[in-house]
Amino acid sequence: MHSHTPASRTGRPRSAAADTAILAATREALVELGWSKLTLGDVAMRAGVAKTTLYRRWAGKNELVVDAVAELFDELELPDRGSLAADIEGVVLQFAAILARPEAKSGLMAVVAEATRDDALRERIRRSIVERQMGLVLQGRARAQKRGELPPEPDPQEAARTVDLIFDVVAGAVVHRTLVSGKAADEEWVRSFTRVLIGGLASPA
Repeated sequence: MHSHTPASRTGRPRSAAADTAILAATREALVELGWSKLTLGDVAMRAGVAKTTLYRRWAGKNELVVDAVAELFDELELPDRGSLAADIEGVVLQFAAILARPEAKSGLMAVVAEATRDDALRERIRRSIVERQMGLVLQGRARAQKRGELPPEPDPQEAARTVDLIFDVVAGAVVHRTLVSGKAADEEWVRSFTRVLIGGLASPA
């Protein structure tokens, strides 16, 4: 689990309590209003802070929503269930449960759509959500290699490409299943997905 602090700006010292209240208020507003009707003024009122406090911390609504959603994904942890398959199933079920939350659904879909025409926002999503969860892939792969379930990769560049690929496959499949297709990533689906994933990972290149 990671703590998340929005990008700092110059000026008066930041208040961690205010940041926490603002991000929680943003998620509350996403549940009640959705992304399209969410305003910084409403978030400020819910958080009990001045609207200028938000503008000192975030450039606009999209950046605020990215940080609020990123905190949800920081809840992800890789359980040690004794095998690669069980570990993957555990983290994928957590991931699917987060995506099923209304604040994650409305927030993530909206900012990803906005990022198609905003390179800075795309970079913020990559830095705040994607890169921070890559650590789970690294941890899981290292654990499986130690158990002898996956072969070692002595080439650092090839290892980095593998990590990217694993993350893309897992995240892409679960996001498509839950947010695009609107279907449940339940235990049966997760077991089937894990079986297919490991079949590809464990086979020689």
